[in-house]
Amino acid sequence: MKPFPFFFFFFFFFFLSILPFSSSSCSPHSCQLQDPCSSADDCAAGLNCGNCPASGMAGPSCIRAQAVEPTSIVKGLPFNRYTWLVTHNSFSILGEPSYTGVQRVTFYNQDDTVANQLRNGVRGLMLDMYDFDGDVWLCHSFQGQCYNFTAFEPAINTLKEVESFLSANPTEIVTIIIEDYVHAPMGLSKLFTSADLVKYWYPVSEMPTNGKDWPSVTDMVAKNRRLLVFTSDASKEASEGIAYQWKYLLENEPGDPGIVPGTCPNRKESQALNSRYASLFLQNYFPTIPVENEACKENSVGLAQMVDACYKAAGNQMPNFLAVNFYMGCTCREVMVEESSIFKIE
Repeated sequence: MKPFPFFFFFFFFFFLSILPFSSSSCSPHSCQLQDPCSSADDCAAGLNCGNCPASGMAGPSCIRAQAVEPTSIVKGLPFNRYTWLVTHNSFSILGEPSYTGVQRVTFYNQDDTVANQLRNGVRGLMLDMYDFDGDVWLCHSFQGQCYNFTAFEPAINTLKEVESFLSANPTEIVTIIIEDYVHAPMGLSKLFTSADLVKYWYPVSEMPTNGKDWPSVTDMVAKNRRLLVFTSDASKEASEGIAYQWKYLLENEPGDPGIVPGTCPNRKESQALNSRYASLFLQNYFPTIPVENEACKENSVGLAQMVDACYKAAGNQMPNFLAVNFYMGCTCREVMVEESSIFKIE
């Protein structure tokens, strides 16, 4: 018998209905969820004006702009009993200016700043880090190398946004998952020290292994261990004290293999999803090639179906991290999962 109810809370993007288009008739900031709108100024607090032609919507309506905090519903559970919204390639932002002076030629995964992502309920960032121009940069690449036409910005800029958020929100916990191509000696350690993030660091020596529960979020906050950092480079755990991702996380396949209906294969670096090797489960849900106009459709019914498929593939374990492209693409719905039953809360 479990010592406490086994609750998970997660937030996915789901269109509630297909709305006919009409111009907004609301006074400023008064339109409610699903009301037609012309701009974000029409919508009430916590709502945004969005559209999804790919799903057949005829015009924009007010949609949720913020995920509800899972810990605001049930407090004090172990960290691995919640599900947290994660942005895939959080740094790869449409409209981000070039820091190299060269026009960027690459693809984009998000349409909102990292600071706004965190303000809107995102609690996990997936960041690709590279040696570039004598520093650590966030970048897309070809064959593990960053180029001036695929580079976004020095990683310190984004990490300072994380530090500002943690400083301003002393009860929040953020997870950073690094696709790691940094070879400079102690490169990541120096980076996180420069960003003044070490004071929030969850020490790798105390991370649970073998599927054991994590401490409660209450305990993590009390000890100020509010930043979890994982790297794809196994050597960094011994050399820099940064947790090797697949020692502590189970993960399904990213990209197109991870969105095939009815299947949920594990990533090759990960142990089998139903192995209980680790108590944290990262579910990727995004196509290999991101298309902004399709994201709102992808992040609706298909996402719910894939969560169910991965839940079953993982031996009835809900994802702790749910990674998506264009997180602002659709309306946020709140789902509570207790053991094997799913309840949609209107």
